[in-house]
Amino acid sequence: MSTPKKVVVFDYGFGNVRSAERALAHVGADVEITRDFDTAMNADGLLVPGVGAFDACMKGLRSARGDWIVGRRLSGGRPVMGICVGMQILFERGIEHGVETEGLDEWPGTVEPLKADVVPHMGWNTVTPAGGSALFAGLDADTRYYFVHSYAVREWKLEVGNANIRAPKVTWATHGEPFVAAVENGPLWATQFHPEKSGDAGAVLLRNWLDTL
Repeated sequence: MSTPKKVVVFDYGFGNVRSAERALAHVGADVEITRDFDTAMNADGLLVPGVGAFDACMKGLRSARGDWIVGRRLSGGRPVMGICVGMQILFERGIEHGVETEGLDEWPGTVEPLKADVVPHMGWNTVTPAGGSALFAGLDADTRYYFVHSYAVREWKLEVGNANIRAPKVTWATHGEPFVAAVENGPLWATQFHPEKSGDAGAVLLRNWLDTL
């Protein structure tokens, strides 16, 4: 019997850490909620949740040295997964209520208000996974996932000009307009929706991530 993968749910004050802990434990992970630097650095996987405003999440992450931890893990090829605002802060910047905030800049792009008749986008929605996606492996095209957000990345800007570098796999969803719903980019994965609130489908997604650790 294989040893469970050690996953840290990073506790920087913004995110449903208990829900994420339960969902990961349900699919077989050895989970710890912490902001301890060494524990977060040495875990097999680091999950960064996020709820609330982009600016507040970035301030909380920086105060807990989470920006440094994410960067160091990724530079060493150590897996990181962001959820909801935990995905948004991976982009270059966010704009909310006219306030522009620098993100972690792992990917170029801007988190902006969704242009839709009903905002926030709250509820179940389908997505269009990228071809060959490992994150959505084993899930049907009509599977629905749980979203709660008013902001999103509407344009994917990262271009890979080197044929020897694998291009990120970008999954899209639509609410009023298309937006980025998930990204798989080497050791860095992220979802705009909440896997921990997406029932059986979310469990499959998290198990798929664990299988890469």
